[in-house]
Amino acid sequence: MRFNILIAGRAGQGVNELANILARAFGKEGFYVFNYRDYQSLITGGHNFNVICISDKKTGSFDKEYDAVLALDQETMDVHKNDFSKKALFIVNFFVKKKNFVFLNAKSDKTVNMAFAACLFKILGLNLDNLVEIVRERFKGKSLLEHDVRELKEFYSKDFKLHIKLEHEQTSKIVLSGSEGVAKGAVMSGVDVYFAYPMTPSTGVLNSLAREQDKKFFAFTPEDEIACANAAIGASFAGNRAMVGTSGGGFDLMTEAIGLQGMVELPLVIYFASRGSSSTGLATYTGQQDLMAALYGGHGEFSRVVIAPGTAKETVEKTHEAFYLAEKFGAVSIILADKHLAESDFSCDNLNIKKLDIPARKEKPGESIFKRTSYEHDRNWNNAEDSKNAVLSAEKRIAKEKELEKEARKFEMYKIFGKGKNLVISWGSTKCSILDAIEGLDVKFLQILYLSPFPKDIKRFIDEARNVFVIEQNTTSQLSKLISQNTGYFVSDKNKILKFDGRPFTSSEIIHELKERGVK
Repeated sequence: MRFNILIAGRAGQGVNELANILARAFGKEGFYVFNYRDYQSLITGGHNFNVICISDKKTGSFDKEYDAVLALDQETMDVHKNDFSKKALFIVNFFVKKKNFVFLNAKSDKTVNMAFAACLFKILGLNLDNLVEIVRERFKGKSLLEHDVRELKEFYSKDFKLHIKLEHEQTSKIVLSGSEGVAKGAVMSGVDVYFAYPMTPSTGVLNSLAREQDKKFFAFTPEDEIACANAAIGASFAGNRAMVGTSGGGFDLMTEAIGLQGMVELPLVIYFASRGSSSTGLATYTGQQDLMAALYGGHGEFSRVVIAPGTAKETVEKTHEAFYLAEKFGAVSIILADKHLAESDFSCDNLNIKKLDIPARKEKPGESIFKRTSYEHDRNWNNAEDSKNAVLSAEKRIAKEKELEKEARKFEMYKIFGKGKNLVISWGSTKCSILDAIEGLDVKFLQILYLSPFPKDIKRFIDEARNVFVIEQNTTSQLSKLISQNTGYFVSDKNKILKFDGRPFTSSEIIHELKERGVK
């Protein structure tokens, strides 16, 4: 069972907030949930929409054929007119000539979204208490909370003459976004300070941590991204677990500080959430064009960790691992995500994640002389530019990289799904659409989680495969280059399935692309 719900209207009408409430309420009902957000770079106006897919099986994608439509404005009916299923349900607050439509006749603009939510829950025969509980959680302390709850109860009490029954589990699910997952992973790791200058789509983590900050940690916004990265290194020098967050343009500004980190070898964690294209680009849309920037940004040669989770639960787990490796090896750990992962909601059965024993600092500032320098140095951190010392320092950094790679093997550096003879390889947010697509196809899926250090032993899956396909969201198939560099295998151009329009892959698009290439 898959049921796709379109919620659409203008920026400023609360489209995303309504979708967030419904997604979490569906999770409490026991549905598996995926909530996709599509919005323009506008404060008001334009056309924004969310698509919630609810299912009785795990899902992380949506279908572009909508079974229910919550239209907050007339434009929604025009923009999406070719995407409605034949038996689609329409809930509107204006008159529309459609079968299966409900006219809410809600009088108050401030609480009309409560009417939409209550009406949908009533038609689907779901428990109002779960919806009320989510509204109370999200609007706790707000002046209109009780008015919102009254609106929910009033509209739920009505008989809308339409009834749809959807089969699903009764066990409540956890629903969270990738941004919320990164924040949870940071708190789990004992983060002391988070530095970030707001930049879509990384800002969700800043917001999450700012809401939760207390005496144990705090979130701070300096004047720009250059200050963020350097302040984080300064905080790390003082013995704190420091993290920064940014998107592509901000990461570019941080690269000089990343080079500094490589020399001073102080732990640093970076959350890097990509948007589409270069420069300002597609500021509110997704892309995977920043892989090479994450791998090679910063001058000189030094160890780094680059991890790309594919679901919200993985963002918690892999952020925790990023902190562990950064602290243990004095490395920079980069959590590489994108808009689609950061701002989508995913459901999971639990958040049972193994707690790692993150090493404490051996040297504690204030208790002894503690030195770090940006210059090449000897073992006592005294500036030293002679050729012999240059070689010794370089060899020390290379040796550390090998130890880091050995330690990373203790974690899941990749995951394998399915038993097909054809192999699909991908990374990051494409994961869930691929999983939804390959069910029933002769395909095995290899998800690469660690991009640096790279798991070279994936070569055995490549050698066993009839055909190898790489799926990613950029123009040059950057993962294919990385695979070639580390395994010697070259992916043919016809087997690279690429999308770079700022929108995520749907499972139906992946099915089509694979079948076009002969997969059955």
